[in-house]
Amino acid sequence: MAEYTILHNPRCSKSRQTLAILEKHTEDIEVFLYLEKDLTTKFIKNILKVLKLDARDILRKNEQDFKHNNLSNKDLSEDDLISAMLNYPKIIERPIVIKGSQGIIGRPPENVLELF
Repeated sequence: MAEYTILHNPRCSKSRQTLAILEKHTEDIEVFLYLEKDLTTKFIKNILKVLKLDARDILRKNEQDFKHNNLSNKDLSEDDLISAMLNYPKIIERPIVIKGSQGIIGRPPENVLELF
């Protein structure tokens, strides 16, 4: 298992910039293309635990899937939001970088330097 894992969307400039910063500092990187892989509830809950955030905190509120599914509804539970992430992974903020029990959201990309 790699020391660093990045939830990466190659079409996202911030994700590409964050990956470039990682690659300057280490070769021990797993690039997880989360839009192409099947996510699990356990995986998302682990990411939230490492980030010390709630599901609502890592939602991309400007994504069409977020708006069309009324995910701004405050009555939605944590499990409801995680289920939405499984069905619509584009709504997950990116990039997310995990190193062991630490994690960051790479916005701005320089945030990743906190993990070194």
